[in-house]
Amino acid sequence: MYSRRVIVCDGGMVKKTLSFIGAVIVRKQKILLCMLLGLLMTVVACDKQEEPESKPVHVKNEKKKEQYKEEEVKEEKSINLMDKQLLLSATLGDTETAMKLIQDGANINIEGDNGETPILAATYQNHVETVKALIDAGANIEVKDEKKSNPFLYASREGYTDIVKLLIAAGVNTKETTRSGGTALISASERGHVEVVKELLEHTDIDVNYKNDRGGTALLEAIVLGNGSESHKKVIQMLIEHGADVNMANKENITPLQYAEKRGFKDIANMLRLAGANEVVQPQPQPVE
Repeated sequence: MYSRRVIVCDGGMVKKTLSFIGAVIVRKQKILLCMLLGLLMTVVACDKQEEPESKPVHVKNEKKKEQYKEEEVKEEKSINLMDKQLLLSATLGDTETAMKLIQDGANINIEGDNGETPILAATYQNHVETVKALIDAGANIEVKDEKKSNPFLYASREGYTDIVKLLIAAGVNTKETTRSGGTALISASERGHVEVVKELLEHTDIDVNYKNDRGGTALLEAIVLGNGSESHKKVIQMLIEHGADVNMANKENITPLQYAEKRGFKDIANMLRLAGANEVVQPQPQPVE
């Protein structure tokens, strides 16, 4: 037969056990409640966030355009920087750097603050090698700066014979004039640049009797603005030998001989007389209206 075993529990022990079980249940309920509250708060927060609106196609296109513009601006700034570096390299006569910049995309005809191009900047400093390299690279040799001077006119005025030769060989327009209406020959003559005058007279078709805005020819300006030096005497002799009109007066009807005598240039006055200069000025015919 089966026997029964009766477990006799102490009343106090039962109470403690029940109390412990209750505490565990309460604790689990609290944990579960906290988890539920956390989940609820997350859901609420997600509900509050606005769903990203689907942007219209034209808005997306505009954004792409803005991005393209930003990229273009960055590229333009990069190019502008290279252009500035090219101008600086030309000014310094750094031919190697200048050529590298042109190969990398710098504008060979970029204009500086005063309208100067790289070849003009190099001409200002008489950097012959740089000028030659720029010509060979295709630089525009006719562009003028704000003072209406281009490489040919500037080099002639300053007596940079080697650059003048390079430009003539490159086919420069020798009939171009300065802001005062004078040719390269007039500028070179008034400053007594013998070698430049010789180059212009012997290797170009420049008009020896061309008049500037004041009515002055190369011969007149060599006397009026010259100082009677040996170099000016040589220039005047070359001009005479190449057909300069010794009796051609300016707008004030003053001849080369009169200017030479007025300034006390006796040797030059004698040169003019030997070439047929008249003592008495013949009045110039007035245009018939």
